[in-house]
Amino acid sequence: MQFQIIILGAGIIGVSSALHLQAKGYQVALIDKASPGKSTSYGNAGLIERSSVIPYSFPREFTSLLRYGLNRQADVRYNFSFLPKATPWLLSYWNHSAPAALDKAAAAMLPLIERCVAEHDQFVEAAKLNRFVKDQGWIEIFRSEKAFSKAKSDALALTKYGLAFDLLDGPALREREPHLSHTVVGGVHWLDPKTVTNPGALVEGYCSLFKERGGKVLHGDARTLKQTSTHWRIDSHNGVITAPEVVVALGPQSPDVYTKLGYRFPMGIKRGYHQHYRNLNNTSLQHPVCDTKGGFVLSQMDMGIRLTTGVELASETDAVNAIQLERCEKIARNIFPLGEPVDVEPWLGLRPCFPDMKPIIGPAPDHKGLWFNFGHAHHGLTLGPVCGRLLSEMIAGDSPFTSPTPYSASRFKY
Repeated sequence: MQFQIIILGAGIIGVSSALHLQAKGYQVALIDKASPGKSTSYGNAGLIERSSVIPYSFPREFTSLLRYGLNRQADVRYNFSFLPKATPWLLSYWNHSAPAALDKAAAAMLPLIERCVAEHDQFVEAAKLNRFVKDQGWIEIFRSEKAFSKAKSDALALTKYGLAFDLLDGPALREREPHLSHTVVGGVHWLDPKTVTNPGALVEGYCSLFKERGGKVLHGDARTLKQTSTHWRIDSHNGVITAPEVVVALGPQSPDVYTKLGYRFPMGIKRGYHQHYRNLNNTSLQHPVCDTKGGFVLSQMDMGIRLTTGVELASETDAVNAIQLERCEKIARNIFPLGEPVDVEPWLGLRPCFPDMKPIIGPAPDHKGLWFNFGHAHHGLTLGPVCGRLLSEMIAGDSPFTSPTPYSASRFKY
């Protein structure tokens, strides 16, 4: 079968790219070995994170480094055996987290963050998926007055970005979330973001819209991708698929394709877990709540209360390790009355991250017709539609809504 564009990867990034390119008149085939929205896109905290104007940086304070070095925290843990392999990437991440470099990364990401909600809104309305999306923001919670005081100062420092938020003391916080315990002394309610009660279903819904508009979704192995003199080809369950243009949007699996083509990008992987719990005694959360010190988010999902953990540094092939989830659950049960786990075992996902905290979006430097859209770190769900728009504008030769230069693959020595 022949198409104009093949997109490898049916997560939020690939599906969003497919929808935008389809809207520009391209015949698009979306190919994945799994069903749409079943990999990394499924396992997040469900935030369309308009308020994350500062990227997640590497801690640089000595006290923080010492605390993480002991490897006893809930928000970040690591496997000792993995550290030698991860050290070069971590050092680069640390360097890019210096104040000047972090300001540069924030400025580069701002045009994408500013448009993330509006781009999702268009897809949600067209696909009639409003039942999965709530317009109430999320709440950052704190268990000490010192941490809450610092959070208030940090929030006020972001007013230049035009963000809307409420500062809530304990009583005001429990008016919005009556079932939070008194161990929580205050919170910042970020009002601009939207939240999703079933991220996997949202991606499936976007994919259904793509199919309703005539798009093809096929099963195949991206690792079979080959370039001929005139086009790209890949093996699918429906036979050989060809197109003059191909997009790699495979998230953490993207290296399976680009390394075979000679590229060596410094992509690191942050592992993360989630577990669902039953609602206890008719309690529920009206908003996702994030315990910043514990590094986890509690969200009311269709499947129950989802606890999504922070960062685990370990090999992609390492088995599930419940230590981090157990640490987070212990804290969470002191904050909110969780019932028994719903899932038989925790879900483990992989977040693809570059040390400069920006994705790669744009053409491959050395291959005609090859395009990249991956490395969105903690914000794949947030950035899927807006990054799909930017890539589609580049492929179509339109004037992009923002300069794509900060996301160029050429910024790395490959």
